[in-house]
Amino acid sequence: MIKNVIFDFGAVLVDWDRHYLYDEYFKSDDARKLFERNTGKKGLTALEMSQWFLDNICTIEWNAQMDGGKPLEVGTAELVAKFPEWEAPISEYFPNWITMFHGAIDGMYEIVADLKNRGYALYGLSNWSAITFDKYVGDYFPVFKLLDGMVISGREKCIKPDERIYRILLERYKLNPEECVFIDDSIPNLKGAERLGIITYHFTGALTLKTDLDKILG
Repeated sequence: MIKNVIFDFGAVLVDWDRHYLYDEYFKSDDARKLFERNTGKKGLTALEMSQWFLDNICTIEWNAQMDGGKPLEVGTAELVAKFPEWEAPISEYFPNWITMFHGAIDGMYEIVADLKNRGYALYGLSNWSAITFDKYVGDYFPVFKLLDGMVISGREKCIKPDERIYRILLERYKLNPEECVFIDDSIPNLKGAERLGIITYHFTGALTLKTDLDKILG
């Protein structure tokens, strides 16, 4: 019987996407000239340049280091040392990090509030830098105030799908994994939870989740 619902944050409760920053950044003439000089690629759209930059320079794997607890300034300095020709756009990443947000995911506050009213215990489990979460996120979105507890990877110095972070959540809040469902948009993160016996649900949107809730909860 499900008693506890655990939510990922980015792309589940809140709309966070690095493209929101860099799609705009690469619209400028200076950014285009820098890109063409560094790559030799010409005639690309701002979106294409942004995608290349995020795939090759400020990668999601690099971002995950900060989610795991590395200080932002250290991660930035290391990346600039590796790619000095990209210092200007790299240096935009954390100072303009808030622009990667476009608010909450439509419909999710209502779903979470309904679950709380129905008596379910609600938790968060997110890969997130402790610095950016505490500075920009924690008090900004009302949905987080509905949660009974949360585990943030940057505070714990380990990230999903590492088994340790799921255990931290279960042990800290004394949860039985068989009584939990974990909702995340990442398949690897869901598989990590499944290895500990947690029931999982692959999030693709609020409308689909709302339709599937009764089936999930049993």
